[in-house]
Formats: sequence, structure tokens, C-alpha cells
Amino acid sequence: MNEQLNDQTNEFQRRSAELNDLLCILNVLAWDARTQMPGGGGEARAQQVATLSAVARERLLDPAFGAAADEVVGDGEASETGVRAAQQALTAIDAMRRVPAALTRDLALLRSEAQDAWALAKAGNDFASFAPTLERMVALTRQLAGVLGHENHPYDALLNTYEPGLTTATLLPLFTRLREHHLPLLRAIQAQPEPRSDFLTRHYPAQEQKAFSLAAARRFGYDLERGRLDQSAHPFEISFTRQDVRITTRFQEDFLPGALFGTLHETGHALYEQGVAPELSRTVLTSDLLGLYAVGGASYGAHESQSRLWENRVGRSAAYWNRHYPELVRTFPEQLADVSVGEFLRAVNWVRPSLIRVEADELTYDLHIMLRVDLEMQLISGELSVQDLPEAWNARVRSDLGLDVPDDANGVLQDIHWSAGMFGSFPTYTIGNVMASQFYEAAGAALPELEAQLERGDYAPLRGWLQHHIYRHGRTYTPHELLVRTTGEGLNPQPYLDYLTRKYSGLYGLEAT
Repeated sequence: MNEQLNDQTNEFQRRSAELNDLLCILNVLAWDARTQMPGGGGEARAQQVATLSAVARERLLDPAFGAAADEVVGDGEASETGVRAAQQALTAIDAMRRVPAALTRDLALLRSEAQDAWALAKAGNDFASFAPTLERMVALTRQLAGVLGHENHPYDALLNTYEPGLTTATLLPLFTRLREHHLPLLRAIQAQPEPRSDFLTRHYPAQEQKAFSLAAARRFGYDLERGRLDQSAHPFEISFTRQDVRITTRFQEDFLPGALFGTLHETGHALYEQGVAPELSRTVLTSDLLGLYAVGGASYGAHESQSRLWENRVGRSAAYWNRHYPELVRTFPEQLADVSVGEFLRAVNWVRPSLIRVEADELTYDLHIMLRVDLEMQLISGELSVQDLPEAWNARVRSDLGLDVPDDANGVLQDIHWSAGMFGSFPTYTIGNVMASQFYEAAGAALPELEAQLERGDYAPLRGWLQHHIYRHGRTYTPHELLVRTTGEGLNPQPYLDYLTRKYSGLYGLEAT
């Protein structure tokens, strides 16, 4: 490598590190706003986020950054990760050039404002107060889809920002296949007696819930020297490099599973971020340059695969509770004195349509996602107005889940995503479900003792396999490349469908189909 190329490589790395620092600072501001910022700080915080987003955009579009990236791509001696980082930077630069600076700033300002408006509207069960803000968000998001460009549906442009390569043409047939599997299985389960669940809504003090949940996170491998657990209205994980990866949950003292499985879910995300190779810190490969967000996963779907894997494949398994239920009983001796481990296991895996997505069982969860995707596609295309959204939501819940929505707080206002402008992100939850089963199946093939290890409460082998094959790579590979490298094939729902059929046939005594 000649001296000029080496200088350009160093320049690309320096500028990449600066960009990642800015995105991590934006993450710090987002974490603070959602955990401990006083209510009166919202307006000022929105301005701060908008200013920093503009600075990050300027750094991304600086011609010197693009020139340095070009040099790295053309350098025959550059490492594979270096070339991939430079290629991703050039792709982001090309896309961001199409997005007007004013639109970037307007979206950054509105996201902060809209999340505050959403929180107040949800607390007050008042969609009408949030509707004008959401209308502005939908309008700006339509603009964004337009400038990013698409061949078929404008939703495709948004999908690609969260799950590269995903389009409605591939997503909707996947949804059809899942629905054709899920609905008959749901009907067969509903024909069976309901499991006992009264004990889940007894009084569980938040402090004890937090202690047990945090111990469970550490058991999976969450490093508290590089993380912490806080409380928020909507659980999330966020990172400021692999050295500082934080999770939150929501404690409901009259509903035990919420915080417990919410924490396991966010722990899966955190393990991904903490497992990124140290040398990728402060690089493009831990930066979503188009979304102006610091994140180390290959995609939102890949990230979600890990939260769903640890929450569901491990955390809701018989092996897990046979091992750890005695500890839960010691934590809540009065509340669980009359509850066997079998009763508890069936209750936390109870399949029943529910109003709240984050509390849904594994089988009906995808129906929640399909509902949201259909509605937001209609919002973005203009087929559905914001004013008509609650009525459309309630009608879909009634037709898809057989439930009547009592109020907007338990309906259209339950998720933070639309207030954050995250149109196109919901499909990644189902994509994550599918990928989780593919990764788990591959891990099982590579680790013949995996099930025995999990029964012993030894989670290090599974975590180590995931770190080696998935976590350490950060954003080096596309989600499709990561799947092929790890499992030998692209996205395939069959392992997921087989898992659900096996699990619920066993729990409910159904004949396997």
C-alpha cells in the first residue's frame, strides 16, 4: 500500500469515528429523553437532536469523506471489513444526497416532539391530541420515501432502510404463508381448555421484579460493567459503543410476565451490541449512516432475531423454567406458593389473542405485526387518513384477533414507533422471528450438547456460537449474507413454523400436523 492510500485509509477511519461519535451522542440524548429527562425539556431536546443530526449529515456528505471512501474501495490491499465499510459509506452518501437537508432537520425535530405528544396522548387516552402531529409525521415520511426512491410501492423505500433488500413483493407472500400456518393452529389451541393464569396478575413488587430480571439478564451474559437496566414507558435497548449498552423495561406490579420477558427480550439485543468485535467500535460497521443511528446489528431483523431467540426459544422453554423456577418462587414465595412449574410454564406460553403487541404470545404476535404493516402501508400510500386510523385499527383487531378495543391507549396508541417516524420497521419483528429459528437450528447442529447445556443453565456455549457467527461481525454483512454464511440458506420460515407446531402441540396435547 503506498503512502497516499494509507493516508486516505486513515482519513476514512478518522472521519468514520467522528461520525459514530456523533451518532452515539444522539443515542445518549434519546436514552435520557426516554428515561429521566423532565417533561419540560422536550422542546429544547428536539432542537439539540436536530442540530446534531444536521452536523452528522454534513460530516457524512463532506466530499472529503466520500473521496476517502473511494480510495479505500479502490485499494487492493485494504481489508475486507475496510472495503465493506467504505462501500456502505458510499451507499449511504448516495442515498443521503437525495434527502434535502431541510427534510432531515424537520424529521429530527418532529421525532422528539412527536414522542412527547404520543406519551401524553397515551397517558390521557386521547388520540385526537396526537393526530395532528402524526399527520405531519406521515407527510414527512411520504416525502422521505419519495426522495429515497422505489420501483413499486413507496413502502419499499422505507423497508430498505431497516431491512436491506426487503420489499413488499417478498414480504407479503411471507405473511400469507405465516397466516396460513398460524390461524389453523390457533383454532386448534382455542378448542383446548385454557391454562390456569390467575397467579400472573397477583401483586409483584417492582423492586423484586427488577432484581430477578437483572439476575436473568446477567445469567445470559449481559455485562453490567458495560450496561445497566432502567425503567421506561416502552422497553428498549440502546448502545453508545459496545462498552456502554443499556436496556430498559416497564414494571407492572399486577402483571409479572411483562417486565420479566421484556428484560430477556432487551437482553438479547444487548448481547448483540456487547458482542460486536472491539475493532469495529467507532466505525461505519457500527453506524446506520442513513438513519443517523449508532447500531451494530446487520439489520433490524437480525437484531430482533436475537431478542426473540433469547426471550422465547430460551426464556420461555421448559428447560429454562425447570432450572430457574425455584429461584422465582424464592423471590415471590407468597404469590407462587400454590403454583407448580408446569402451571407457570403453560401460563407464560398461553396462546390467546390479546390487545397489546408486546404482551402477545409467540403465535399471535405475527398477527399484530401484519395488522400494523397493512395499516402503515395504507398511510404511506395515502389510502388511509390519520383521522380514520383508530377506526381502521379497531376493525382489524376485531377481524384478525376477535377482540374489541376498549380505548386508544390499548389500541392505536400502544406503540411508540409511528411517533418516532419508524414506518417500515414493524416487519422486522416477524423477520426476526423467522431468522431466530434458523439461527437456533444452525446452533443446534453445531452444538450437539446444546439442549443438555441449556437444561443445566449453561448459556455460554450458545452465546459463544452466536457471538462468533453473528455478533462480532456488526454490520459487515447484509442480513441475507449473514443468513447464508451461518445457516447455508436465505430467509426460510420453515424452521420457525416447525418450532411453533412442535412447541404448542406439546403444550396443548395436540396431534402434530
